[in-house]
Amino acid sequence: MNTPDIKFDEKGLAPAIVQDAVSKEVLTLAYMNEESLRKSIETRETWFYSRSRQELWHKGETSGNTQKIVDIKYDCDQDAILVLVEPAGPACHTGSYSCFNESVLGEAKEVSSDRFAILNELEEVIAKREAEMPEGAYTTYLFDKGVDKILKKVGEEASEVIIAAKNRDHEELKWEAADLIYHLLVLLREQKLPLDEVLSVLQKRR
Repeated sequence: MNTPDIKFDEKGLAPAIVQDAVSKEVLTLAYMNEESLRKSIETRETWFYSRSRQELWHKGETSGNTQKIVDIKYDCDQDAILVLVEPAGPACHTGSYSCFNESVLGEAKEVSSDRFAILNELEEVIAKREAEMPEGAYTTYLFDKGVDKILKKVGEEASEVIIAAKNRDHEELKWEAADLIYHLLVLLREQKLPLDEVLSVLQKRR
């Protein structure tokens, strides 16, 4: 199978950025050579080249935290690779969802003028919960119980929204609507359907 015309460096490597195809969170940065790129394309799972061990490695071969490839892209200079994946567990060897957890600027988040930024943040948190499954987290509980439980909660929250709206109770309605949106995002994650695809449907309908 032919590989894209990637410009590998003098060591035969190119940086590969791995991104969650659903949440858009950057998971890790690794390196690929021509062979690992070819095996990634053939198997639809990520393969990289270890610079320290100087050998190919299949992500998740020992841990089980494989990464199913949704798409592979490269930049305008053709010397960097972007791999969009559906992760089956944490991407980091520490057990974290992403390798990028430390902030140089501290914990303060950049102020955004996007009033829907919270949806992106919530989608990332839900994806992190699914990957790491921290004990005691409600989102972990939902993923552990499976799709039937998640569907039940979506139905319950939708009913609560209807009741609050019927009662003209704005205070109750905003809380129930928030609960419905949260559980809907959990369902989309369980189904591996990015929110972006739902938004694209709305754009097409407009």
